[in-house]
Amino acid sequence: MCVTQELDDLLSSPVLKESVIANCDCRILLDMRKYANKFDEIQELLGLSDKERNQVLSINRANDPKRCYKEVWIGLGGVHSAVYATETSLEEYLCYTTEETEKLELQRLTEKLGGNIELAIRQLAEQKRNEDH
Repeated sequence: MCVTQELDDLLSSPVLKESVIANCDCRILLDMRKYANKFDEIQELLGLSDKERNQVLSINRANDPKRCYKEVWIGLGGVHSAVYATETSLEEYLCYTTEETEKLELQRLTEKLGGNIELAIRQLAEQKRNEDH
């Protein structure tokens, strides 16, 4: 298994390039928009077909703004591949979001509730659900 958040880790290392191609039958890719200019090299490195390339580049392009999910591409040994939505509960989303405004909102509510982050998450999730209706 090879896990990296920086594609340059793979692109800059001949040893990693070869071992990834030779040993990874299951490939999982997240949003690759920031690498769109390098995608020919990425496609070649990972041995992706044109169909798989199009699938990967479609990730998170037309998400439903009313739902908290991100898309992920999973390819299995060059035989099967698809884009899947990964969705968490609103509480889980609020726990792990990296959106600064949401983090600050949760932090303020946590402080207001005497440091009880669990209660703050539950209250904020309920508030957001009520805003949607």
